Amino acid sequence: MTKLTSFRMIALVLCFVALIAAHNQSNTEVLMYETATRFIDSLSVRGQSMAVLDFSDKSRTEWHFFPDKFFTKEYGYPRKGISYKYMDPGQRKLADGLLSAGLSRAGFAKVTAVQTLEEILRVLDNDTTGMRDIEKYYFSIFGKPSLKGTWGFRVEGHHLSLNFTLKKGRLISSSPTFLGANPHKVPAGPNKGMRVLAKEEDIARTLVKSLSKKQLKRALVAGVAYPDILTKADSRARLDGEPTGLPASEMTEKQFENLMALIYEYAKVLSPDIAQDRIDSADKTPRNRLFFAWAGSVQPGLGDYYRVQSPKFLIEYDNTQNKNNHSHCVWRDFSGDFGRDLLAQHYRQNHRQNLAHNNSIFSVEIPNHF
Repeated sequence: MTKLTSFRMIALVLCFVALIAAHNQSNTEVLMYETATRFIDSLSVRGQSMAVLDFSDKSRTEWHFFPDKFFTKEYGYPRKGISYKYMDPGQRKLADGLLSAGLSRAGFAKVTAVQTLEEILRVLDNDTTGMRDIEKYYFSIFGKPSLKGTWGFRVEGHHLSLNFTLKKGRLISSSPTFLGANPHKVPAGPNKGMRVLAKEEDIARTLVKSLSKKQLKRALVAGVAYPDILTKADSRARLDGEPTGLPASEMTEKQFENLMALIYEYAKVLSPDIAQDRIDSADKTPRNRLFFAWAGSVQPGLGDYYRVQSPKFLIEYDNTQNKNNHSHCVWRDFSGDFGRDLLAQHYRQNHRQNLAHNNSIFSVEIPNHF
């Protein structure tokens, strides 16, 4: 075999391996890699220094849905990443391409509507301070986008936080996923009556109002709705292993269908393959371990809260602020947020293998950025 023939054979083998790897990765994961790479390449050196951070940067798990001013007050540093304000029109399109990579069409429309509310709120509040600014949504990329390495990205600003983590070309985490709406229902102007989180409210209210007195007594965890979602912007979701409310096993089939429709409404914000993973997780949950809880009035406009909880995930919704016209909702994964636990497990397994190989035994400390 000649050197040229040998080289061609090696090239064909490598190409075949690459094709297999690409086939095993979803369109979403490849799209995330490609759009992130194009976006980074479009930025200046300064822009890249703002947008691209180390994967171990502590801000990766320090997220929030506050406006910039209150984010800085909470964490002691400004929100990281590069905002629309520092992008030219071409870069903005590429940024939106990255944003849409993890979203469904309906999800992209919902997210852009959340952003639009910032301009509506600026007009309603007659804000001249710059706090309400539709351009203050930030793109942060953690690590180098790769089909082999570990990296992630976040899109975040007031009432929005989308977090994705990938390892070896596979998406291992798509949470926390937070959306908010202020106003929940636009009271005046050209967009009067607009409700960005309408289905998140309506499906849950249909469910709670269908409950019998006995069921409602079980589902009701507080007579007055909480001031906010309980897990807030904690790095780890609260309520893990503490489900309360009405188990799905005590629902009628119609009520259970409504519960699943509510879960699906949260899941379908993300791209179809990610949404299907979330739906599968809910489908596989035994009904006696899937709970629906409600707090506050079952009538609209009087302040309400609900949550859906399984051993793996938590959905929370709250509408109590600004005279019950300011809503927050979130999907959290108890062991999957930021991919932290999966990455820590991988780290431990690798070190166990290394320790066995070296025939040595000592304790291994897991880096705190997991």
